[in-house]
Amino acid sequence: MSDRAASDGRPAVVWFRDDLRVGDNPALDAAVRSGRPVVCVYLWDDVSPGLRPPGGASRWWLHHSLLALDAELRDRGSRLLVRRGAAETELAALVAELDAAALFWNRRYGGAERAVDAAVKSAAREAGLDAQSFGANLLFEPWTIRTGSGTAFSVFTPFWRACLSAPTPRTPLAAPDELRAARPLDGLRIDDLGLLPTRPDWAEGLRDAWQPGERSAHDDLADFVRDDLAHYREDRDVPGVDATSRLSPRLRWGELSPHQVWHAASAARGRDRGIADSAAVFLSELGWREFAYHTLFEHPDVAAVNIHRQYDAFPWPRLHPSTLHAWQRGRTGIPLVDAGMRELWTTGTMHNRVRMVAASFLTKNLLIDWRLGEQWFWDTLVDADPASNPFNWQWVAGSGADAAPYFRVFNPELQRTKFDPNGDYVRRWVPEWDGADYPKPVVDLAETRRAALAAYDTVRASNQRA
Repeated sequence: MSDRAASDGRPAVVWFRDDLRVGDNPALDAAVRSGRPVVCVYLWDDVSPGLRPPGGASRWWLHHSLLALDAELRDRGSRLLVRRGAAETELAALVAELDAAALFWNRRYGGAERAVDAAVKSAAREAGLDAQSFGANLLFEPWTIRTGSGTAFSVFTPFWRACLSAPTPRTPLAAPDELRAARPLDGLRIDDLGLLPTRPDWAEGLRDAWQPGERSAHDDLADFVRDDLAHYREDRDVPGVDATSRLSPRLRWGELSPHQVWHAASAARGRDRGIADSAAVFLSELGWREFAYHTLFEHPDVAAVNIHRQYDAFPWPRLHPSTLHAWQRGRTGIPLVDAGMRELWTTGTMHNRVRMVAASFLTKNLLIDWRLGEQWFWDTLVDADPASNPFNWQWVAGSGADAAPYFRVFNPELQRTKFDPNGDYVRRWVPEWDGADYPKPVVDLAETRRAALAAYDTVRASNQRA
């Protein structure tokens, strides 16, 4: 942009969504480089059709992450303007109120989100604005990683091989030292969005476990790379050991970008070749996140519809609400499952190995539709995102991309003896384990495994007849 254009004083608007950071934020960087005053806005859009409302734990995180973002912006001479309403309507009103010249944002990948963004871009350009979107929250845009025939990958290993053969993810962008603010406008307080639980306030465990915000996110990343990355390969499956990165909510809300995580881990590997294998395993977990988002891009209804449609014929038995409730509250009588579900209820997260076990138990022992489990995780996880959450549930259920074979049924007792042999994790969350107050198992593991396999055989037979 020419100096003359920038000197007309018309601002550039940066529309924040799932990118609540000032560092490595391409939309914010573009606004700063435009030379214009910058207006940073967050819209709480609970009106536009098809957008999935965040669950309770996610809303708690979002509230505090917005506060942290506002503080970062104020440190640089700006602030976060908060508005509420349909994005297309509210942004049009905002740019008119400001006589803005530009509107920048970072991309989202769900179907409803893309429809909203496309409508906003079209309206903004018709109004004469410089309207641009940027890749910020994935290492590789979905349309850049394709099979030899030009289609999306459906299996992780060749997908990740293609990613690793692509150009190295770009270097993270520096955070601006200061922002040239536009004239102040009226907006809502973050408290006005009503994101926090009040009656009752059930978030004490979340407050004890987490401190949302970009600065805390960078502290977590630095701590992990320094203390735990070297042992990640060996320890990541042991729930009683504090060996995971705890970065998933940071990535979900964009307090960190995947580029920042990628380059931090890669730099550590460059300094110490002895951790190369462990770092590669960790980076492949970023790869699974990428694969989930690329799958969402191809299957926007992944939270509701089986990717492999033959599983529509799966004969889910009639639901017993008391059984689902026992699973939700960690009262199934299966120690590892109960420990994971109580960890989730208290902290808003669950160890990844235990997530797989708890999900397998729901779908293949209790024979409860995976969508009900996905909905519960959506409400209770602080890192519930529109791609990984349904992707992982479909993976466990056998209906998704690169899914676990239908006959793979995690035995939660064998998983406990293998990964929590001393019971450290179970006893932390289920202190009454082995006591008289602990419930008997709600189902027989062997019998329900046989029932699950019989049900999956029904699907296979139906598919062969079709």
